[in-house]
Amino acid sequence: MEKEFKIICENGKVDVSDGYHTFDELYNHRITLFIALCKMTMANTYVNLDIWRSQKHSDGSNIDGWFILGINKKKGEQITYHLPNERWQETSFAETLETAPEWDEHTPEDVLERLKNL
Repeated sequence: MEKEFKIICENGKVDVSDGYHTFDELYNHRITLFIALCKMTMANTYVNLDIWRSQKHSDGSNIDGWFILGINKKKGEQITYHLPNERWQETSFAETLETAPEWDEHTPEDVLERLKNL
């Protein structure tokens, strides 16, 4: 069965749905799950992972309206996502860095593998 995607326009906002969830809903779920994973990791004394956040990339640049939440600082171990600034307060458990660690050029596929191997 082929999936149909729908474009939804409401109140001047455009979103895409697969008939079950919109992209906005799925992004909200991803963000919430990543924050929960980071928070649970911080609470687990048997796990030794760095949980950090920063408003700036390692070169001092930023994406307006977004910050970075990350697991691990070492190259080859980083798991990071940009999150909207509205979620900053929810991540107060994380170490706040002036700038993020230098990006290890991880891809979305790398992040999936690293998540599976936590």
